[in-house]
Amino acid sequence: MNIRTKICGMTRVEDAQFAAQLGVDAIGLIFFAGSKRCVTIGQAQTIVRAIAPFVTVVGLFVNARADEIEDVLAKVPLDMLQFHGDENAEFCRQFQRPYIKAVRVQNRGDIETAAAVYTDARALLFDAAVSGQYGGTGQSFDWQILPSTLVRPWVLSGGLKPENIVSAIRQSNALAIDVCSGVEQAPGVKDKQKMQDLMSAISIFSTRSVDSGC
Repeated sequence: MNIRTKICGMTRVEDAQFAAQLGVDAIGLIFFAGSKRCVTIGQAQTIVRAIAPFVTVVGLFVNARADEIEDVLAKVPLDMLQFHGDENAEFCRQFQRPYIKAVRVQNRGDIETAAAVYTDARALLFDAAVSGQYGGTGQSFDWQILPSTLVRPWVLSGGLKPENIVSAIRQSNALAIDVCSGVEQAPGVKDKQKMQDLMSAISIFSTRSVDSGC
């Protein structure tokens, strides 16, 4: 299996470029003033202009107004949206972009309910439930409660870092991961060695082969 990887909370061009060089599938830009990793429109534009082709750029929002999101989309070419607040499915789907809906997991019922409600989400993202916070906490949840029968695409997040990523993938059977604080020196400042260690660790799951054909 090939593990799809997103590194979220990018605030610096050099971090985004290095992540792309390492082979991440996506980077995340946070447009939520309550986050220590929030970027301005100018920062986001600079990062997007510098990022390598074919790296998906995801914009993360938390309970933003529709007009605020539309303003960002008019100025920053985001490929996908990620909603971490209390947004309902109707709200999420209105922006003509694929979207990911984050679920703050306390029990299996949270997962099953989200799967039934956000039926057109590109994926669900399962994160730890921490009171008053919307991600980037460095906390994990009990991966054993993930239902084996879940057929919707989903992403594992919450407390992931180079030291536990192999165990997390094996325990959860995740095919996609979203990492933020686990590869940082400080909020919004990524650590190159940690990013490299993360990608090296998950490379053991890679089954990609070189095809000489076109």
